[in-house]
Amino acid sequence: MSSVFGKLFTVSTWGESHGPAVGVVVDGCPPRLPLAEGDIQAELDRRRPGQSDIVTPRAEEDRVEILSGVFEGSTTGAPISLLVRNSDARPGAYDEMREKFRPSHADFTYQEKYGIRDHRGGGRSSARETIGRVAAGAIARKALVLAGQVEIRAFVTQVHDLAAPESALVNFPSLAEVEASAVRCPHPATAAAMVERIKQVRSAGDSVGGVIRCRIRGVPAGLGAPAFDRLEADLGKAMLSLPATKGFEIGSGFAGTRLKGSEHNDIFVPKAGGTGTATNRSGGVQGGISNGEEIYFNVAFKPTATILQTQKTVDIHGAATELAARGRHDPCVLPRAVPIVEAMAALVILDHWMRQRALRTFEF
Repeated sequence: MSSVFGKLFTVSTWGESHGPAVGVVVDGCPPRLPLAEGDIQAELDRRRPGQSDIVTPRAEEDRVEILSGVFEGSTTGAPISLLVRNSDARPGAYDEMREKFRPSHADFTYQEKYGIRDHRGGGRSSARETIGRVAAGAIARKALVLAGQVEIRAFVTQVHDLAAPESALVNFPSLAEVEASAVRCPHPATAAAMVERIKQVRSAGDSVGGVIRCRIRGVPAGLGAPAFDRLEADLGKAMLSLPATKGFEIGSGFAGTRLKGSEHNDIFVPKAGGTGTATNRSGGVQGGISNGEEIYFNVAFKPTATILQTQKTVDIHGAATELAARGRHDPCVLPRAVPIVEAMAALVILDHWMRQRALRTFEF
C-alpha cells in the first residue's frame, strides 16, 4: 500500500480510523528549523472533527505528540515522527459493514485488491488518515514561510449547487475571512446559504459535495520540471490522492478550452524585480515550471459516500442486500478539507523548492 509522498521532503502516513492512533514520519526536513507541537496543533485544530454543527460529531482532540527529530526546539535533520491518538473510536458502529459493502466507498475495492480489509470506519480509506498529511504540511508550511514568505490559502467556493460569485473572490482572502464561517467560504452571504444547505441534507440523512480553491503566492519562478514531474502534475496527484476528490483543474482549467490562443495567452510584461505576465490564465505554471505568478487551482469533492439512508448493496458473498449505515460522518467534507488541501500544497511546493536548491547548488 503506497503511503509515501515526496522525493526530498518525504512523508509516510500510518494508522487506521478506529485503531489506537494515526500519525506520520517526515524525512528530509532541513535541520535547525524551529518547531514545536503548537506549530502543528494549530493546523490539526482546523481539521479535527466536532468543531461545528455541520461536521461529524466525533469527539477527538487530535493532540499531536512529537516523538523524534526535534531537539531543544529545532529540527535535527533526523526523521520526525508525529503521533495522534484515537480517543473516541467506536468500531461497534461498523459491525454491519463487516460483510456489506457501502455504495461508492472503498470497501469493495479494498477487499478485491488485498483480500482483507479493516471495516471499522474504512480503516486506511477513512479521511482520518489525513491527520498525518496536515501535521506534515504544517512543518512544510513553516519552512516555506521562513524560506520565502510563501502564503497558501484554500477556501470553499461551492457546496452542492451554491457557488460564491467570482466577482467576490478576486482578492486573496485573509485567514480570518476564511475562518469567519464554519463552512470556510470567504463570501458571507454564500457561506450562510451553504451552512443551511448542509444542515438540510444532514437532517435528511444525505450528503453533498463541492469545490475548494487554493491560491499560493510568493512562489519563485523555476520550481517544477518538464515531462513527468511537472509542478501542476504533482499538485494534481497530491489533490487527487485525498479522499472524496473527483476533479482537479489549474489556471483557466476547462474554461480555457472555450478560448482562442489569442485570448488565452498570458502576455509577458516587465514587472518590479523581473519578468511577469499581464494575465494569469496559466495559473502560475508554464511548461511544468512555476513562472513567479500566483498559483491557483480548484479541487472537486464528491458527496460523502456514507449516508444515513437505507441503500441497496451486496455482501461479501455477492448476495443482494440492504445497508443502513451508522456511525458519525461529515454530511459535507469540504469545511474540514480546506486545511488538508493547504497541507498537500505545502508539501508539493517545499519538495520542489528543495529539488531546485539542490539542482542549482551544482551549477557550473
